[in-house]
Amino acid sequence: MAQRISHLLQADPSDTLITVEGWVRTKRDSKNFCFFELNDGSSLKNLQIVLDKTTEDISEEIDRVSTGASVVFTGILVESPGKNQSVELQAKSIEVLGEAPAESYPLQKKRHSFEFLREIAHLRPRTNTLGAVARVRNAMSMAIHNFFQERGFLYIHTPIISASDCEGAGEMFQVTTLPLDAVPKNEAGRVDYARDFFGKQANLTVSGQLEAEIYALALKNVYTFGPTFRAENSNTSRHLAEFWMIEPEMAFCTLEGDMRVAEDFLKSVFAEVLRVCTEDMEFFSKWVEKGIAESLQSIVEKPFVHMPYTDAVRELQKAPVTFDYPVSWGVDLQSEHEKYLTEQVCNGPVIVTDYPREIKAFYMKLNDDEKTVRAMDVLVPRLGEIIGGSERENRYDLLLDRIRTMGLNEKDYWWYLDLRRYGSVPHAGFGLGFERVIQYVTGMQNIRDVIPFPRTVGSAEF
Repeated sequence: MAQRISHLLQADPSDTLITVEGWVRTKRDSKNFCFFELNDGSSLKNLQIVLDKTTEDISEEIDRVSTGASVVFTGILVESPGKNQSVELQAKSIEVLGEAPAESYPLQKKRHSFEFLREIAHLRPRTNTLGAVARVRNAMSMAIHNFFQERGFLYIHTPIISASDCEGAGEMFQVTTLPLDAVPKNEAGRVDYARDFFGKQANLTVSGQLEAEIYALALKNVYTFGPTFRAENSNTSRHLAEFWMIEPEMAFCTLEGDMRVAEDFLKSVFAEVLRVCTEDMEFFSKWVEKGIAESLQSIVEKPFVHMPYTDAVRELQKAPVTFDYPVSWGVDLQSEHEKYLTEQVCNGPVIVTDYPREIKAFYMKLNDDEKTVRAMDVLVPRLGEIIGGSERENRYDLLLDRIRTMGLNEKDYWWYLDLRRYGSVPHAGFGLGFERVIQYVTGMQNIRDVIPFPRTVGSAEF
């Protein structure tokens, strides 16, 4: 069985015959030897392979190898005289599994733009940067599951197809089997969804929160971690049509408990990725965002500041800078405001609470002042909002009034209202966009470069 390169780079020289397999990053010749840099995706660093060209019956195989070829080498691990590695493989044999013609292989030993790499998303994981992103994404996925599992949360699979709009924004992809060239209409001239597959209008979900609340109000602490969708016609570096969300829901929990879990969650995930992906984080700190590893370590060690929305607005109004978006009580905070609060006012993460009810979702619990809701946003330097959450409205009459006020169809939320009729309790939760937090951890500037296959306006390739 072949050894992984990440393991071999940490191993001691040995006379034991081993096999290693991967893709060739570089190949160079000398008079009697051929040197290969081999990578199998397990490590940012390559393993140097040294092959004696005078070895019998290998010259034809060597000639078949160029950058991108998949190759299997067998040999022994020896001490390397080079500066960049402690060991190298002294190969005894070579087997080329798949050639990569040099004249057409698009990944050569040079820096490629991320825009170009998105055009060849089937090959971009072979680059240093995208390979490092994939390893960080994997480590963060495991850290997220471990955080919740170690604290007794149950992982709930919420539906991807939904008949309700959690956010009330209406920017949802419809799911239908109706013939689009002859859509059936009812007597009122509207689309006859009674003839559709589900007998009603259905969409791809924007959030698993509402369904997660069902299980939280039976099992106490649960979380979702799955794909969500938003049909927002935005072509910026911050938006995707398909993305992943982490959404915990906790029964018998108030806003204060929600904030504690959110802070512990971020610190735990950041600490774990710094521990597991040290090599990759050093790469991002050097080539993508200077000092990003130290920035994350600072967040792990420093308590988060808490600030009511009203105080945040006051701080922004007295700021000695001119914002593109003017600040007044009642407006939604923009990224520039959030960055100012974290970088200039608090010098670190801040949790802003108690937002005006008009700018928040219908399910957030109304405060006694009847002007604000028990919402919280976790803001971090460089990015702004990274987590949004709230204590949920657990009072039937007030929730029903909020649904009606926002113009939502209360019939679509009959089951959500039922949860407030039968054994309702204070409960809270939050949502975290997975790709947004990967961007933050890696310093990658475009969200399309932290998800394997980005789905955006006008693009659904690969």
